[in-house]
Amino acid sequence: MLTLYRRHKRTCPNFALARREKQRACKCKFWVDGILAGDEVRLSLDTRDEKKALQLKYDMERKDEVIEHGAPVTPAEAWKAKIAELEASKLSHQTVRKYKLLERQMTAYGKSQGLTALVEFNLDTLSRFRQSWKDSPRTASKKLERLRAFFRFCLDRQWVESNPAAKIKLPKVTPCPTMPLSHEEMVKILAACDGLQVSSQPSARLGAHRLKTLILVMRYTGLRISDAVSLTVDRLDGKKIFLYTAKTGVPVFSILPDYVLHALEATPRVTDTRFFWSGNGKRETAICDYQEKLKNVFAAAGISKGLGNAVSHRLRDTFAVEGLLAGWPIERLSILLGHQSIRITEKHYAPWTRSRQEQIESDLNAAWKKDTFLSENSGTNQVHSENGRPN
Repeated sequence: MLTLYRRHKRTCPNFALARREKQRACKCKFWVDGILAGDEVRLSLDTRDEKKALQLKYDMERKDEVIEHGAPVTPAEAWKAKIAELEASKLSHQTVRKYKLLERQMTAYGKSQGLTALVEFNLDTLSRFRQSWKDSPRTASKKLERLRAFFRFCLDRQWVESNPAAKIKLPKVTPCPTMPLSHEEMVKILAACDGLQVSSQPSARLGAHRLKTLILVMRYTGLRISDAVSLTVDRLDGKKIFLYTAKTGVPVFSILPDYVLHALEATPRVTDTRFFWSGNGKRETAICDYQEKLKNVFAAAGISKGLGNAVSHRLRDTFAVEGLLAGWPIERLSILLGHQSIRITEKHYAPWTRSRQEQIESDLNAAWKKDTFLSENSGTNQVHSENGRPN
């Protein structure tokens, strides 16, 4: 604990008095003395304001308490507790996997720098750690959010004094949206799948058949590739599909068109209960395999994958945009896509909303009709073109 007092100067009228007397009437600077981090200290707080001095004293004592309790906690112990909390919260395997990746990177960096205590990962250290990442701005932004969540977890348990990751600025992310496919592009993609069935080896033709069916299912349900690849027979009731999305756990309901339903029924299943994946091994492996096949189909069809790398997401975007252009309310589209919030749907698809486009056009036309300059000069362009020279 520290003792706060004013240290009177020789020129101060209160110099001869005890140091705790005339505290409020005096304008001398505040000092503290006592035991801090096991050492005896006596130092000036460089302030004459009593309220500020009390806050400085509290901060010093608080820092000493956190360091004393936090020093024994190592990064490995903190990460073990964080991963346990994530798993206890029943978060998806994908989410936990990303935290484990950050744990390995942070642990490796700490060993290379000789850091053994969690409190040694201050703002300076974390800034250098972030500079060692070789990720794209979008990936680095997500990773920094996870780093902030980790230190917030540690702060709640008083293992660190503050959350240093919260003071690191997020990288600037350039929007890189995927774009919907046109009717002509969809025809080319399906034709490329047919071509693969003809040109492939007999053992690979069945895979090409399943790939075409997977593309149709994704295009007309808006499912993510992770959900489409994992589709099981019990999720299908006639034309209806009902499942909980792997990414967010949100329930999704959809209806298959007759053409897609017939294609699904005509496609040999991998097992009695699964359409596209046996269920053995890691699902991520099966997803990556299909994503690679989709890239090859896009290349064979002569279609660019776009600025992003999520080729499969273009099928989901096509489902969303075609629905909005057909007049679907964006609230219903949000449900069909399995978004946790309509704000996510608006962020990605609001520009395609038909009612919004029509309202904007109506507002602009109404504004132009009321513009006196435009109404007075409605024939100016025609006169200028006839005279051959500008006004």
